[in-house]
Amino acid sequence: MYLNQLKPPEGSRKKKKRIGRGSGSGHGGTACKGHKGQNARSGGGVRDGFEGGQMPLTRRLPKRGFKSKSSNNIRVLNVGNLNAIQTGIVIDESVLKEKTLVKKSTQIIKILGKGDIDHPLTVKVGMISRGAKEKIEAAGGSIIEEV
Repeated sequence: MYLNQLKPPEGSRKKKKRIGRGSGSGHGGTACKGHKGQNARSGGGVRDGFEGGQMPLTRRLPKRGFKSKSSNNIRVLNVGNLNAIQTGIVIDESVLKEKTLVKKSTQIIKILGKGDIDHPLTVKVGMISRGAKEKIEAAGGSIIEEV
């Protein structure tokens, strides 16, 4: 047997339905579209979600909430989470990523004031709340402003 002698098994390959090609094709006349009506017309058919004039599902269901596209980039971190990091290093994005406190490097990090801190830390992040700043400075730490 050679490659030029290979054929697909009987019945595995089906011919394409060629509509509107005369009565001999078996799909002539109305071209499988039935008689008259919206779907038989040129350009006929309905848009996505159309339910025959009934109020569509997307309009019947309640709409809730708002998600701002610009707020998705801020990663919130509390002061209490920084207790896991030892003193003597500058806490920046790379350190937080190493300690798995932040996942993506593209996010802006904001530190909030929830929790307590018991040792001095040097923090260098994009945003920090007033309460978090006071707690870090009260523990003897410092904040480096990131531009």
